[in-house]
Amino acid sequence: MSPDELVKKNLDLHAEWMRYVFDHPDVLEQVPPGAELVIIPTDDAALAEANERTLRSLRGKGIPIVVVRLKSPTPPRPTIEVAR
Repeated sequence: MSPDELVKKNLDLHAEWMRYVFDHPDVLEQVPPGAELVIIPTDDAALAEANERTLRSLRGKGIPIVVVRLKSPTPPRPTIEVAR
């Protein structure tokens, strides 16, 4: 996976997480101040492995880490029709 693709997919995951947080703001009570967030997709093995590497690199640094596992978002597929 290219670095650009890795960034794009992680931004998509982050956007999905933010949608969830806006709908369920109480979940933020579980996130310690100053924590690093690592999102592991449940349906993309390559991205999951890359993000697991990030998680491993953060462990042992003495900072809180929050791991979120979620499914990658799917792009909307609108139906477009011309009204007459």
